[in-house]
Amino acid sequence: MFWTPELAQTLEEAPWPSTREELLDYANRTGCPQEVLNNLEELETTDELIESIEDLWPEYEDMTNEEYFYDDDDDEQYY
Repeated sequence: MFWTPELAQTLEEAPWPSTREELLDYANRTGCPQEVLNNLEELETTDELIESIEDLWPEYEDMTNEEYFYDDDDDEQYY
């Protein structure tokens, strides 16, 4: 399973807590990237609830500050 901040961010609005199947349904309905679907499909099939994205990728909580996300405005060149 491979997560990036941008991929994990696509699940921020998911209906937490959710089962694996509910997350897959949400990801399909909202058009999440294929990588997100692949990551969710790799999860063990159980009826256990997943409380948040941090349950899937614990490091995400540390990456929610702005320095981890690319911003085009920071790359402005002045001529």
